[in-house]
Amino acid sequence: MKTAIITDSGSNLSKDFIKKHPNLHVIPLMILVDGKSFRDQVEITAEEVYSKIDTHNLTTSLPNMDDFTAVIEKLKKEDYTDVLVINISSGLSGTFNAFRLAIEEVKGINVTQYDTKTLGSAQGYLVEEALELVSKKVAIKDIIKKLDQQRFQESMAIYTINTLKYLRKGGRIGKVEGTIGNILRIKPVITVNDEGVYITLSKAFGLQRSLINMKELLVEKFSGHKIDLTIHYGDDPEKAQQLGDMLSKSLDVRNLAISALTPVLGIHTGPEMFAYVARIV
Repeated sequence: MKTAIITDSGSNLSKDFIKKHPNLHVIPLMILVDGKSFRDQVEITAEEVYSKIDTHNLTTSLPNMDDFTAVIEKLKKEDYTDVLVINISSGLSGTFNAFRLAIEEVKGINVTQYDTKTLGSAQGYLVEEALELVSKKVAIKDIIKKLDQQRFQESMAIYTINTLKYLRKGGRIGKVEGTIGNILRIKPVITVNDEGVYITLSKAFGLQRSLINMKELLVEKFSGHKIDLTIHYGDDPEKAQQLGDMLSKSLDVRNLAISALTPVLGIHTGPEMFAYVARIV
């Protein structure tokens, strides 16, 4: 058995990480700027997105499934027998369904699809776990069990934003809207629930208090455990680094990553956002 992993750019994996894994392929989601399409992370950067977010019409779109078909054909030529497709939450994007339909047309290679019910580095950590298990020749059905364990028991992904307008504009508001209302200073702590949609975990007056709430949630879940931790940010890497350093004093962090949120997700959160994503190692 020779197994490859395919994911979408919602996994927020770095270019360096992708290059290190020849059996990993990332299909970019699409960003539309005034109707013109760009491949996420390939043809447009987060900086370009945030510079245009309030002055141009920015939306997101499903991947070009020709990209997926081309990867499948390449894998078949390289004698891969199996593919595990790890997608962004079906509750937040039509990407999972687009892949599902394309997978139905695939012949000559075994394809298994996994709905992460999450996004960003939480999805990326699942890809990392899958790659490690593939390297150990673990069967795909057993990999799925391990991914479920990490996703639903051993990880947490939470974020806060300074305004709901971008979530609302992109139609990603989920169950967050009713918990906040229009009181401008109330900031939510948002997570993706087990069904893969956004919900509010807590709310606070002001962004700083919301960040404190997020720290408390992490400490409550991961106290006594060694973790990997990612801090996602919109357009403030210095603040993200400060937050990461602060959390490292309260948690047993093996690896700390400071990572700009991939622009296809950043369109929906806006530039003033911070996310904490952690998993037990």
